[in-house]
Amino acid sequence: MAASADSAGAADAAILIVAYRSRATMDELAAALDAQTVRPREILVLENGSPEGEHVDAGQLPHGARLIESETNLGFAPGNNRLAEEAKAEWLILLNPDAFPDPDWLERMMAAAARHPSASLFGCTQRAHGAEGVLDGAGDVYHATGLPYRAGYGRRMAPPPEGEVFGPCGAALMIRRSLFAELGGFDADYFCYVEDVDLAFRARLRGHRAIQVRDAAVSHMGYASSGRRSEFATYHGARNRLWTFVKNMPGWLFWLLLPVHAGVTLLLWLSAARFGQAGVFGRAIRDALKDGSGLMAKRRAVQAARTVSAAQVAPMMAWNPARLLTRAPHVRPVDR
Repeated sequence: MAASADSAGAADAAILIVAYRSRATMDELAAALDAQTVRPREILVLENGSPEGEHVDAGQLPHGARLIESETNLGFAPGNNRLAEEAKAEWLILLNPDAFPDPDWLERMMAAAARHPSASLFGCTQRAHGAEGVLDGAGDVYHATGLPYRAGYGRRMAPPPEGEVFGPCGAALMIRRSLFAELGGFDADYFCYVEDVDLAFRARLRGHRAIQVRDAAVSHMGYASSGRRSEFATYHGARNRLWTFVKNMPGWLFWLLLPVHAGVTLLLWLSAARFGQAGVFGRAIRDALKDGSGLMAKRRAVQAARTVSAAQVAPMMAWNPARLLTRAPHVRPVDR
């Protein structure tokens, strides 16, 4: 099924924006969306329980956007699930409130969907906001150690060519609404961090493909609401990485890579201690494992829905340790 437009000529896409403490970036985002060469069918903005003085209001929104308000912070994952329930368009496009798209971004994303009608997920080039020539990301890579990373993050390099990746980064992610619904959306227990990798993993296990689009781009600030080395980021990153590995790694790959994942998790724990975060990292691991029966129930459900073999999953991941250390992109040619 190719990408389509509605009767008014708008792209059949709904842009979903979960805004938390985003008042300072919303004006720039609104201007970028208003400048798009192709307009979306819908723009839905969730004001996600921001503190007083940092919430967005209706006067800051892009033209035609609808504001939905929550009194509490639902988190990125549940917040996008909430917006997806309201959307009617064929495509859902998740866009961070600090990711500012180029004027032809949406047009190029929809063109990519038309070029690759069998694909269900798409990502775009993310430039580091305010840092000329530096990438913020070029698709999510899942390494065989069980550590995901954003390809090219912080590197001064040209974006890789268009091709198939493990998954798109959640800062600017496009997915068929039907697939999002089939997957049950994001795992709401994640709250935020790694939920995009988990979503992509579950989609890949069902045979869906993800395409990284080089010529569609956003300028992304990143960590605008939480901070990169905050205890919040450390806790949710550590807990959710472990959940993602246990839930999704299929068959013999699980048993082969479990000791490796345990080892690198221990190394990350030691690294966290250097920044005074050994305690928060330990709590994350404890909380990830405390409901073992619930976690294994999720694993059984994910694996029961799997339509590809472990041997087919293996090449979706990066195996070279150098890729992990350098955050090198892992883009494969598209087999049409």
